[in-house]
Amino acid sequence: MLMERFFRLGAGAIITFMVARMLGPEALGTYGVVMVWAAFLAPLSGMGLNNLVQKMASSQTDAQAARTILQTAIWLRLLAGAGAGVLMIAGFALFYPHYFQAGPVEICALFMLQAFSAMMLCEYDQNYRGHFRAVALSKVAISVLTLTARIVALLYGAGIDLLLLVVGIEFLLTGLMQYYWFRRYAPTEPGLQWRYLNWAACKSLLQRSSWLWLSAVVSVIYLKIDTIMIEQMIGIAATGQYTAVARLSELWYVIPTTLAARYYPDLLKAFQHSWPHYLWLLRTHSIRFLAMAVVIAILMTASAHWLMLLAYGEAFVSATPVLQIHVWAGCFIFVRALISQHLIITGNEPLSLLSHGVGALLNVLLNLWLIPVYGIEGAAWATLISYAYASFFFIFFAKSTRQHFWQLLQVKAAPVDKPAPTEHR
Repeated sequence: MLMERFFRLGAGAIITFMVARMLGPEALGTYGVVMVWAAFLAPLSGMGLNNLVQKMASSQTDAQAARTILQTAIWLRLLAGAGAGVLMIAGFALFYPHYFQAGPVEICALFMLQAFSAMMLCEYDQNYRGHFRAVALSKVAISVLTLTARIVALLYGAGIDLLLLVVGIEFLLTGLMQYYWFRRYAPTEPGLQWRYLNWAACKSLLQRSSWLWLSAVVSVIYLKIDTIMIEQMIGIAATGQYTAVARLSELWYVIPTTLAARYYPDLLKAFQHSWPHYLWLLRTHSIRFLAMAVVIAILMTASAHWLMLLAYGEAFVSATPVLQIHVWAGCFIFVRALISQHLIITGNEPLSLLSHGVGALLNVLLNLWLIPVYGIEGAAWATLISYAYASFFFIFFAKSTRQHFWQLLQVKAAPVDKPAPTEHR
């Protein structure tokens, strides 16, 4: 899974490097703005259902009930993805008519085909059942295909419009592949059918996921709003510089998201059997995640100049200080990946929304203050400070998470057969 995520993210990095070198900062800025808008679609269509569906389905004793929850969630995400895609097209045409006129078909295709990310729920189901390898290798194969297509397109003089279309096609192929493996590993299970869309299950899922859904939307705002604000306040060339930095800095975010998804079933099972053992397991993973992040940040800070020169060329070397600031935000992102799992497992979903909401507000206010004074370096500082609060320090402002944190520091390895306390379930 980690190899697959690194390959896919690496493929995106290669395209970023090529666009920067072959088309320049302004083209990279345009590409970055469109991809940020596409990133806003992920939480709108995801509805906060990924880990929640896995938790609710696994807790069912009846196979029919588990099947109903999974298929209902898939239908909800497909419908939400299609609706959000239409709204995104309308919004992009309103705010960026000059971008939209350059390649309306490609941009529309990207926004609409992202609805097929709903099939990720099939992959989460397979992860819970322990079927990792086939899905991961298939996604690598799709990434190889689409990366080759984009490289060939750039070498033959294509613009960013064709690149956006290929990204949309990748969403389509990945969704179909995830559904294929779901059917392959569960041949006795019925395929996706409209009759399994259950309104009672819809209500239950939406009630449980509403906090996570809103939290995911707000999190994308505070993660990506800096790119939009730079474009509006400084210009598209500066946006290209910042996009280049963010691509290098965020390249490592694939590690915590992948490992957290991999460890989530283990954490969930540990929680269901023993609260002390769950805390011990959570602490063990958290220490490892933080250690990895600090090592990466130190190495990236020391080699930032050479990385920018090697990846993007002389035109982007002036953004080296921005990378040296921005990369330290990853320390908090690594830890947040596990904290997010903990909030879901312990039923503290509203805290996820609150933390991201305050983080988004903090990021916007800091950007308004720092960008006019310090340029894209100010945006990097705003990112670091807002990530620090929204990813970690918020836990000290809530009684439940503050208590869990002190328990996590004090716990020793415990037998796995001791059940978790009722109040934590």
